[in-house]
Amino acid sequence: MNKQVIVQPSGLKTTSNPIKVGKAVYPILIAISLSHLLNDTLQSIIPAIYPIVKESFSLTFAQIGLITLTFQLAASLFQPFVGFYTDRKPQPYSLAIGMAFTLVGLVMLSTAPSFKFLIFSVALIGIGSSIFHPEASRVAHMASGGRRGMAQSVFQLGGNFGSSIGPLLAALIIVPYGQSNIVWFSALALLAIFILFYVGKWYKRKVNIRASRPDTDLHDVHNLPKRKVILSVSILLVLIFSKYIYLASMTSYYTFYTIHKFGVSVQDSQIYLFIFLFAVAAGTIIGGPLGDRIGRKYVIWGSILGVAPFSILLPHMNLFWTVILTIPIGVILASAFSAILVYAQELFPGKVGMISGLFFGYAFGMAGIGSALLGGLADRTSIEYVYQICAYLPLIGLITAFLPNIGKD
Repeated sequence: MNKQVIVQPSGLKTTSNPIKVGKAVYPILIAISLSHLLNDTLQSIIPAIYPIVKESFSLTFAQIGLITLTFQLAASLFQPFVGFYTDRKPQPYSLAIGMAFTLVGLVMLSTAPSFKFLIFSVALIGIGSSIFHPEASRVAHMASGGRRGMAQSVFQLGGNFGSSIGPLLAALIIVPYGQSNIVWFSALALLAIFILFYVGKWYKRKVNIRASRPDTDLHDVHNLPKRKVILSVSILLVLIFSKYIYLASMTSYYTFYTIHKFGVSVQDSQIYLFIFLFAVAAGTIIGGPLGDRIGRKYVIWGSILGVAPFSILLPHMNLFWTVILTIPIGVILASAFSAILVYAQELFPGKVGMISGLFFGYAFGMAGIGSALLGGLADRTSIEYVYQICAYLPLIGLITAFLPNIGKD
């Protein structure tokens, strides 16, 4: 381990953080990103099988939305509490434990005989996610070497790429052969448990080092008054609302939209969903490093508001241009979350786990609530009308102008 020079606080408002002069621990960043890929691949199986379970269990759009709501609430409600607890008492092996919940949920999902059993299965997968995300985000922060935006983007890249390949795998494995074939994905959960056990050992060593040298765990301190911090968090949460409600319309209902409006097959609709989600994965790597370089506020502004011209055009396009437009929508929208998360972490120095849990949990919760509401709206109107309404959500990005500047931001 390289020796680090610790610069003592030289003023009342700023402290220095030795992490800034360190080097990113790329093996750990790659491992945590790969585990995020596996985790989100498994989670993305849930919306990918909606066309199958809708037919086999004779579900309404509202019931489809309830499945998403159950998963997202289970994945969101516990996250701030997990993060708050582990800020005080780090739990290096909780990552592997969380993945074990996902493993059990997957096996149950593959054999679910009823709608209620489906609900219980996705709840277990959601609980696994709620344990995984706050601690995994902390590991990325610890391994960042001070390049926090880059580290969060690498971490998010794995998750978004996993979300994109889930529907493709579902189209190849589950759609042709049935719901029971979900059980084969349990092998991915076992691989993730193995990787996370390795990450947990590194995490434990890091915790022990910091416990023996507490003066190495200093944090940057901003000069913002409490009122501005609260305002900033409120703005960030509204931006998360607009981003994830729109994402919910795509991840939960884009397959139904292409099937209903353009008459494509279920397998083709999964491929179109994969194209969108792959664009989301590709865009993820942009936001964090760009935020490190030019400032996170500008990345947030461009990412949320920049989607608006494409989202407004989308409901009026033919199949070819619908698929084309989902690419810039995915790329631009995806660059926001890493910048938003690191911006929020910098507002609350030393609360990485709690803030990560709050924002991941809130994002998942908004996606779940949004999916349920949009499903009910689709039942009462049409799936096309849902996309006409959601098209204007990115305009909420205008409120980014009220975010204060932090450093480069």
